[in-house]
Amino acid sequence: MGKAIEIKKIRAIYPGSFDPITNGHIDIIQRSLHLFDEVIVAILINPEKTPLFTIEERRKMIETLYKNSKRVKIDTFDGLLVEYASKLGASVIVRGIRAISDYEFEFQMALMNRRLSTDIETVFMVPAESFSYLSSKLVKEIFKLGGSLEGLIPNIVQKELRRKFRIRKKSI
Repeated sequence: MGKAIEIKKIRAIYPGSFDPITNGHIDIIQRSLHLFDEVIVAILINPEKTPLFTIEERRKMIETLYKNSKRVKIDTFDGLLVEYASKLGASVIVRGIRAISDYEFEFQMALMNRRLSTDIETVFMVPAESFSYLSSKLVKEIFKLGGSLEGLIPNIVQKELRRKFRIRKKSI
């Protein structure tokens, strides 16, 4: 008998701050699941930023969205992304590209990551056209100004935004 063929599962990491997660992020995760066996949504712990949501709040929202998916894992990380990816046995970093300005930054990061680890590839994904302008920062601004976020963020995120801003108003 011949040797058994070993099928290597491809694990991808989709890193970001996800403050908060948007339907654009979700679109990239769903597209990634068509290409990779497992997607780790990795929330960056960045002490230089002041996020609206804590790491725990962001993690809980994303876990709620993917509680029934065995192929999506939620984690947090700090430090070098390629070291984190290597530690988890991931061979792909997924990055969403909305505009040319994103591409310039992401291209530079991809080249540096390749220099740091030749075993990890970066895959750029373009979100659906309806989310190509969407960002977490824009979501927070629209929400603060009372605009509609219908179709831009999951219901759990809208609920958490309302809760967060009620808490802020009470403390002012």
